Amino acid sequence: MFTNNKRQQERTGRNGSPRLQYLQELVSEFQNATNEETKEKVVAHLANFAYDPFNFTFLRQLNVLDLFLDCVTEPNEKLVEFGVGGICNASVDPANAALISQNDGIPLVVQCLSNPVRNTVNYALGALYYLCNPVNKEEILKPEVVEVIERYASAGAVSVSFSNLAKAFLEKHRPGQT
Repeated sequence: MFTNNKRQQERTGRNGSPRLQYLQELVSEFQNATNEETKEKVVAHLANFAYDPFNFTFLRQLNVLDLFLDCVTEPNEKLVEFGVGGICNASVDPANAALISQNDGIPLVVQCLSNPVRNTVNYALGALYYLCNPVNKEEILKPEVVEVIERYASAGAVSVSFSNLAKAFLEKHRPGQT
C-alpha cells in the first residue's frame, strides 16, 4: 500500500530509521558491496521502494534513479532486471520520468526489449509506457522500436503479459495506428 507521513511514522516506530536514512543505508550498502548477490538483493529492495510515491523525492535526492540506470548496463542479468524494474516503478512519476530521460535512460530501456529475461522485457515495456511523452516521443517511437513493440503486441500465444503491455503502449502512444 502507498505510504504517507502518518503511516510511515506508525510503521517506523520509535527506534526505526526514517525512510530517507534507510534508503541512504541501502545505497551505501550497494556501493560498498563486493559480491553480486548482495548488490542484486539491494537493487531489488530499492526497486520495491520505487513504486511508492512517498519515496520518489528520496530516490531522486539519493540518485537512486542513476543507480538503476547503471545497473541496466551491467553484465549481470539480475542487476539489469532489477534496475529496469526500478525504472519502471519510478517512471510513473513525471519528475522521475524526466530525470530518466535526461540521463540517457531511454536507449537503455529500449535495449532491454531484446533481453532474454521475461521480467526485464515486461519492465522495459512498462517503463516505456510511462516514459513516452511529447518531449521524447520521437526517440521512443522510432520505427525499429515500434516494430519490436508491435511484435510483442501480436505475441499473445507466447506471452500474454508482453502482448497486453505492448497493446497498452500502442493504444496510448499510437492510437489508430495499431
